[in-house]
Amino acid sequence: MKRSEPQRPGERLFALLLVVFAGYMFWESHAISGFSGLTTGGVMPMLASGVMVLTALVILTETIRKTRTAEPHPQGLISYLFPLRVVLFTVLVAVYVAAIPSVGFLPTSGGLLFVSIWALWRRGPVWSLAISLLSIGVIYLLFRVVFSVVLPTGSLWQ
Repeated sequence: MKRSEPQRPGERLFALLLVVFAGYMFWESHAISGFSGLTTGGVMPMLASGVMVLTALVILTETIRKTRTAEPHPQGLISYLFPLRVVLFTVLVAVYVAAIPSVGFLPTSGGLLFVSIWALWRRGPVWSLAISLLSIGVIYLLFRVVFSVVLPTGSLWQ
C-alpha cells in the first residue's frame, strides 16, 4: 500500500478550482447543442469535459484524503508557489520580451540564453557563452537561411 503524502500548500484549493473549471467547461459544452443525439456538434466537447469533471473529482477526493500539514499560511503558499528562481526567471523573460523590439531577436535571445545557462548550469561564463553562441548560430541558420524567416532586427540597429 502506498504511503500517503501530506498536502502541499494550496493543493486543496487548487483541486476545488479544478472541479469548478471542469464543471464550467461541461456547462459550456452542453450549451453547444445539448445532448440531443450522438452525432451533434456538442458530443465530443461534452465527452472531453465530462472526463475532465470525473478526473477533477477523483483528484479532489484524493487530495481531501491526504493528511493536512500545519495550519495554512498565505506566506507559506506564496513561497511554495513562487520560489525566488521562478520569480527571477519571470522577470528575465519579461525583460527579454520588452527588449526584442529595440535590441532585436538574435542578440536578445543570446543574452537570455547566456544568463539562463549560466544561472542554471553553473559551469562558468565561458561554457555558457559558447553554448549560447552555438545555439544562436543554429537558430539563425535554421530560421533565416533554411526557412527564410525574417527575424526582428530591432530599432537600435536601423
